[in-house]
Amino acid sequence: MKKWIDAELKKNFQIEFHNENLLNEALTQASYVNEHPNRGLKFYERIEFLGDAVLQLIVSEYIFKRYPEMPQGKLTRLRAAMVCEASFSQFARECHLDRYILLGKGEEKAGARNRDSLLCDIFESFVGALYLDQGRDAVERFVHQVIFPKLDTGAFDHVIDFKTNLQEFLQRDGDADIRYELLNDAGPESDLEFEVAVLSNEQRLGTGAGKSKKIAEQNAAREALHKLRVKND
Repeated sequence: MKKWIDAELKKNFQIEFHNENLLNEALTQASYVNEHPNRGLKFYERIEFLGDAVLQLIVSEYIFKRYPEMPQGKLTRLRAAMVCEASFSQFARECHLDRYILLGKGEEKAGARNRDSLLCDIFESFVGALYLDQGRDAVERFVHQVIFPKLDTGAFDHVIDFKTNLQEFLQRDGDADIRYELLNDAGPESDLEFEVAVLSNEQRLGTGAGKSKKIAEQNAAREALHKLRVKND
């Protein structure tokens, strides 16, 4: 098993652990330790504690810088959506960490390998182990590969109000005229697709599509924000 996870980490994330004991500890559940009392093994919970704190900090700093107009309450809601059991368990599966957890026989039979709560813990403990082994820069590189691209693909759009963010961005230096223009609605009446453009001072900033005008407007604002930030970088 060790050979396979080492190969996956190196191929997919360019990660090679210097201290393999940290990686083993991060992937070991207490039930496995209890079944092998003479091996001097440790299980993941202490490293998970550290990994949770590291992830909270790195995610907080990233969204704080990425969304300079977003107020504290919205930042908190966005972080809560990114740093939670549902998200971390999914990340663990995508990284194939679920395949390499060391479980006791009873926990294996009970389906613990597919349990979201355990996978969340394992993701946090893996990050904690990586932090101890190689420091913050290595964790940031990993998180930039695994977590932050989800923002670009819309995984957390349900907690981001792009129209408000765009308005706040454009009105930082004073009033700005912002309006949304319906460009097209196509398809059967039961399955219409709307296309909308967002304009400021009659300059088109972005377009978006969706199954409702509201969704299309949010997507147009999202594209506009992305283009404006790229331009300002």
